[in-house]
Amino acid sequence: MKKIILSTFVLLAVSACKKENQKNENGNGSSDSISTVETKQPEAAKINLKQTSPQELSKDLAKSNDTLYVTNFFATWCGPCMQEIPHFKKKIQELNGKAIKFTFVNIYNKPAWETEVPVFAKESGLADKIVLLDDSKIDQNFFSNFKSWKGNGIPFTFFRKGNKTDEIEGSMSEQMLNEKISSFLK
Repeated sequence: MKKIILSTFVLLAVSACKKENQKNENGNGSSDSISTVETKQPEAAKINLKQTSPQELSKDLAKSNDTLYVTNFFATWCGPCMQEIPHFKKKIQELNGKAIKFTFVNIYNKPAWETEVPVFAKESGLADKIVLLDDSKIDQNFFSNFKSWKGNGIPFTFFRKGNKTDEIEGSMSEQMLNEKISSFLK
């Protein structure tokens, strides 16, 4: 009797774990989490992110006019970088239509430009504000754009309006970001 119960239990367990290809309403097979991730990759690849050079970016960082330029250097694997992104997104929405331009510069981990960065760009809604900078092409001349940053830590945010600049190395709280931007918009 024990053998029958044990055999029945094993058969039920095996059949419950067996993957079946069930059809959904559209006639497509069901997918597990692995195939869901795989289907995201081609969609992300459709996002064309602009690559920039240190020279091009240096020209952008030097713009001196009535627009406030906020340039954030980040990487998708950087926890503090990802923690401050919602603050930037909120500020972008709040200041829509004002003379302010936000740019997010993805540096480091160039292989992620084909996978993680496009997915992040799409999910965050920041695709039109992200540029890619190959850190292997950055030399010490590039860092002359900044007072203190030498590329040794991210996130790093550079603010410029006219001849006034400021920079923050490390993650910013929402309050800190608001204060920095307000100081330039006065």
